[in-house]
Amino acid sequence: MTNTPTKPTITLAEISLFFFPLLLNVQLMSVSHSIINAALARVDDYVVALASFSVAMVVHLLFASPSYQNHTITIAIVRGKGSLRGMVICVILIACYVSIMLNLIAYTFVGDFLLQTILGVSEPIAKGAQRVLMLLGLLPFFTGFRGLFQGLVIKARRTNLVSIATAVRIVALLGWLYAGQRWFNGPELGAFALLMCIIVETTLMGFFAWRYHILPRANTAVDEKTPSEILRFALPVAFSSGLQQTIPVVINAIISRLPDANLALASFGVIRALLFMLSGPMRNLQQVYLTLIETAEDYRVLLRFFWWTSLGMAISTLAIALPGNQLIFEGIFGLANELRDYIVLPLSLCAIYPLIYGGTNLLRAYFTTNHHTVVLGQATLVKFSYLLICWLLSLLISVPISGIILAIFLLISSELAEGWYLRTKRFKYLPH
Repeated sequence: MTNTPTKPTITLAEISLFFFPLLLNVQLMSVSHSIINAALARVDDYVVALASFSVAMVVHLLFASPSYQNHTITIAIVRGKGSLRGMVICVILIACYVSIMLNLIAYTFVGDFLLQTILGVSEPIAKGAQRVLMLLGLLPFFTGFRGLFQGLVIKARRTNLVSIATAVRIVALLGWLYAGQRWFNGPELGAFALLMCIIVETTLMGFFAWRYHILPRANTAVDEKTPSEILRFALPVAFSSGLQQTIPVVINAIISRLPDANLALASFGVIRALLFMLSGPMRNLQQVYLTLIETAEDYRVLLRFFWWTSLGMAISTLAIALPGNQLIFEGIFGLANELRDYIVLPLSLCAIYPLIYGGTNLLRAYFTTNHHTVVLGQATLVKFSYLLICWLLSLLISVPISGIILAIFLLISSELAEGWYLRTKRFKYLPH
């Protein structure tokens, strides 16, 4: 009798080598937006330029967020040339939808209604935002295929290539911001540079996928999905991603009626930016799960990695909130003492957020791996419904609480609501 060789259990080192380049990618992406803001701060009418670009990016993110899950869908679904062709069709369809919506806002009365009536921005800022969206109309096609190529590269466990492409994007961004000053002197400068540097990044990711023989070569593969099956898989993920973008909007609506609304809204923006850097990388646990985890023992190793990473991010959050408060918020962000003191406690409470957010993403990865993506849309709907109930209650009940404390409570508790729903549904299926 011969012994069947067993696959070695994955190690913490292997997970780290896969995960931390993706973490670096998140940090580099956040830097690129800061660079654009720094460039716009130097144009003639910098206030309108910054505000217009900011509003346009909020609108863009709201509609384009479904395409930002393309890398996760690719990892989970692409097995050969057939499923790759189906994924390309899915990318194009989502990109067409996003592009149509952006162009409607940029060129028609829909934009005036959304920007000036619903969002309530002034006419100069609304017009500036529409000019930005005119240039970003083609962006969904490049971000869509970037996600597809990233998924193929990540699936091949070459996450360092993703970070390299993002680093090249930042260098290209600096060049396009400089070159673009010949043609633009307003918010369009940021849109032009963003579009061009993402074209560079997408092209490089496509080259990596081809150069390193990552694209599937077999004509047939096990468990190949048809285009319609891929769409049924992808649409709930896209719906969930889009609905997630409404969460901060609802929280802003709740705290905007409190006595300290202005201070709370400003503080919430600062804290969310920090959480994007400190907790945002935890969403990459989905890619780790989808790509590396094959056995129950692998999953136990990933759980250890998750706990240690969450602890490290929690300590970093506390370090910024307490001993690093003056250095970070006064020295780098330039915040006044009143605002610095105001965010110490809420930011300290956010130390638990990486644990909750990471746990939710592990659960999301489980359902994605097992192709139960409808559950993801349901979970986000539960999260959104919970916040809507809180918003209605806030209209009826006056709560004597700091606005930023309430905002952080809503942020954490809504994430817990989503995690609770996913965990409840998880019991219906066999463990991984």
